[in-house]
Amino acid sequence: MTAPFDLPADHPFGPHHLPYGAVSPQEGGDVRLAVRLGDHVIDLRGAAAGTEWAAVLSRPTLNAFLEAGPTTWGAVRAWLQTMIADEEGQAELRRHLHPLGTMTTHLPLEVRDYVDFYASEHHASNVGRIFRPDGEALTPNWKHLPIGYHGRSSTVVVSGTDIVRPTGQRKGKDDPAPVFGPSTRLDIEAELAFVVGGSTHVGSRVDVDTAEDHLFGVALLNDWSARDLQAWEYVPLGPFLGKSFATSIAAWITPMAALERARVPLPVQDPEPLPYLRGSGRALFGLDITMEVHLGDAVVSRPPYRTMYWSPTQMLAHLTVNGASVRSGDIFASGTVSGPESQTRGSLLELTWSGARPLRLPDGTTRTFLQDGDTVTITASAPGPDGTTVGLAEVRGTVRPAA
Repeated sequence: MTAPFDLPADHPFGPHHLPYGAVSPQEGGDVRLAVRLGDHVIDLRGAAAGTEWAAVLSRPTLNAFLEAGPTTWGAVRAWLQTMIADEEGQAELRRHLHPLGTMTTHLPLEVRDYVDFYASEHHASNVGRIFRPDGEALTPNWKHLPIGYHGRSSTVVVSGTDIVRPTGQRKGKDDPAPVFGPSTRLDIEAELAFVVGGSTHVGSRVDVDTAEDHLFGVALLNDWSARDLQAWEYVPLGPFLGKSFATSIAAWITPMAALERARVPLPVQDPEPLPYLRGSGRALFGLDITMEVHLGDAVVSRPPYRTMYWSPTQMLAHLTVNGASVRSGDIFASGTVSGPESQTRGSLLELTWSGARPLRLPDGTTRTFLQDGDTVTITASAPGPDGTTVGLAEVRGTVRPAA
């Protein structure tokens, strides 16, 4: 077996990246934590045996490792990078190296709680123009706080899981009464998820300046949305069954440390947020991550995360400002990532302007919303150190008919 230690320096899954996941052998065996290196995985349970991190890295999920905190996260990353760069370390790691193609990937963490934000000004403005064409694009509160809703953690699924078309109530504007049946306006939302580590107590707060101590890493996320169910149910309390049937997340979590070169300033926040959302120094940042949304073989959008209005540290600070606790294994998502141009919108709702402007695909077919059998794949890349690229692991799902 050829080891991947001679990977090209610019390989998107090189030693500068080292995302974490959970795998099991396809021929059978238990689930164990792993780090991806090129097209191979390093079995952490075996590689870390005898180290001070053995206990937290021998579990089938990342939760115990997440609870260990940023000092341990940094130490394990430094240990891995040293081993990969050293001939003796390579010889040891080679014993725990497996081709990615021989492994099955699993959800890498037990998702304790899930919150979804609405942090793109371009997305929020597009939605406002679609649904409130005669009113203001943004609601009055939007630039004062990161808006979000609580999702359903039990329906967060790993990339590759099929998505069954949801069923529920819907009512068109000309319908005399609601009807029950499969959603006819099934949509995607291209998002970035942040994985939280380090639990806090109820009644405490995470402030902007310390929030990054709780940010372990990121993963691509698709917040599947039944727009017709959502439109009928969301007044006055917001998303419920139109969102809770499935949320797909990538199988590999990119550490925040791998994105150091991707940090960019936030857009100007005007009006200035209230003091608890201001932060200082490095606390406020965006990320230069460019996504691609694939519908089948066609790239239909390239959303840029760098245009997002709210920092992840502001999202976490706002999430906890009322005393809500966080637990290791929580995730919160950015909301749909959309840029200023039409080809950078992160949902079909925006790309087709609520169905009024169908997308034409290379095979000659058109889409307003998803059809049964459609496969959606979201990929992304970010700048890494010394001119390298960090390639975030894809998130993919195929729509199956309603049960």
